[in-house]
Amino acid sequence: MPDSESADAFVHAVVRNWRAAPLAPGDRALCKFAAKLTRQPDKMDPGDLDDLRVHGFDDRAIHDAVQVIGYFNYITRIADGLGVEAEDFIEPWGQR
Repeated sequence: MPDSESADAFVHAVVRNWRAAPLAPGDRALCKFAAKLTRQPDKMDPGDLDDLRVHGFDDRAIHDAVQVIGYFNYITRIADGLGVEAEDFIEPWGQR
């Protein structure tokens, strides 16, 4: 089991650049899918689902992933659209 310092380093590596982070192939495929669904939803096609299935994702897992990705995209757009400011008690990411 990784210690909290190595776990934090891993999370920061993923946040900085998931493409360069030490991800398992399935996790990398899921990040690629999430990035495309977020940035280019009009470009999604059945091949994107096939890429996840190759990595062991079944229809339920894909459905759940799309729900979570969609929710985060939705809530971020709501907050941005309404001009919601970050809470002042939350420390900015990566600044300790």
